[in-house]
Amino acid sequence: MAESKDTITVCVNIEMTTESLKMIVENAKEKAGRDEKGIYRIDTAQKVEEMVSRFLLEKDFEGYVRNRQ
Repeated sequence: MAESKDTITVCVNIEMTTESLKMIVENAKEKAGRDEKGIYRIDTAQKVEEMVSRFLLEKDFEGYVRNRQ
């Protein structure tokens, strides 16, 4: 993200398709790889947070809520 924004973390429940969650988990596991015991050590909930946050910033959620009527 080219421009830095003043942000806060808000804990919420969101609704998404199961397919979206499956893809996030698969991609996170692929990127992290397995440890020496063959176990994936990745916080998939954190990956969901990162992806949703990035999407909201890139797709101008601020502009969306500003113009919502």
